[in-house]
Amino acid sequence: MPHGTDTIRRIRLHAVTLPLASPISDAKVLTGRQRPMTEIAILVCEIEAGDGSGGLGFSYVKRAGGPGQFAHAREIAPALLGEDPSDIAKAWDRLAWAGASAGRGGLAVQAIGAFDVALWDLKARRAGLSLAKLLGAHRDSVRCYNTSGGFLHTPLDELLVNAERSRARGIGGIKLKVGQPDGALDLKRVAAVRERLGDEVPLMVDANQQWDRPTALRMGRIFEAFDLVWIEEPLDCLDAAGHAALAAALDTPIATGEMLTSVAEHWDFIRQNGADYLMPDAPRVGGITPFLKVAALAEFAGLTVAPHFAMELHIHLAAALQREPWVEHFEWLEPLFNERLALEGGRMIVPTRPGLGLTLSDQARAWIRETAEFVAPA
Repeated sequence: MPHGTDTIRRIRLHAVTLPLASPISDAKVLTGRQRPMTEIAILVCEIEAGDGSGGLGFSYVKRAGGPGQFAHAREIAPALLGEDPSDIAKAWDRLAWAGASAGRGGLAVQAIGAFDVALWDLKARRAGLSLAKLLGAHRDSVRCYNTSGGFLHTPLDELLVNAERSRARGIGGIKLKVGQPDGALDLKRVAAVRERLGDEVPLMVDANQQWDRPTALRMGRIFEAFDLVWIEEPLDCLDAAGHAALAAALDTPIATGEMLTSVAEHWDFIRQNGADYLMPDAPRVGGITPFLKVAALAEFAGLTVAPHFAMELHIHLAAALQREPWVEHFEWLEPLFNERLALEGGRMIVPTRPGLGLTLSDQARAWIRETAEFVAPA
């Protein structure tokens, strides 16, 4: 299409509610701060260009915020009509300014993420390349670890079965939830999994922000004996100084970042040495465009990136990172798509289909609660 005539002509937004097979509990539930999670609110964005090509993107929120995210996306979507879909950074800025008074983080930015991912998917599909190849891949598979089998609502005997099953499927590492009010229970579960799997299997723990500084230091010292890959979110997600003090005091690396919703928040952790593993979440930070900025900052700081959740998207972004990353295996979003990711030898295989390589399933469309459509004037 000649330069200057390539425009976004149609945008469809869908509010999808994805039910979980069983209620999910982590430390935030056991400490009384949250209720068990029963569903995930997904914001799906389909963008169509003037030549008929299209892109698919998504964002999400857990427990609360789905209607708010959809409402914000619906308000800012018209700002993209008539714009060139190839100018993704410009599109991101237009959306950000369209909703600027709602803030530069949180739901306002997470809503932008669905548009941004859809535009990158569109660009890669047009090029006939996977998103990983469009970005410039360093590898065709990424080491991965499972989280979904290690939640605190899971009894210990089932936890051990889940860990062994994950390993048998080709997943490399196992992450366990910790942060219970009784730290002895955390210790018992971690010790049992380490004993069952052996010393060579990568093992991580995640406290989901439920420790204060003294508790985190004490538990961190106890966990040193298990040769963990990392301790994740030991403190409040915005306590960069506290995370930095832990990182300096412990041999076990500190991981955090999944709850941060801007490049600026990630930069605060990077400049204060608040993490050894940085865990940006592309939908939460506003999409692929800001994720790449966070990844570049992390690379120059010498940090390893381990993207949070949404493996269907993050497998592509992880493949394009220079330093060997980790990808989190969560099967929760699988019902949304017709395609599945392959696992082999502790690693997740990077898809080679154009774009994200994803198409919405009939089940996902059956879970749509609300739709909004915007069409550029003829």
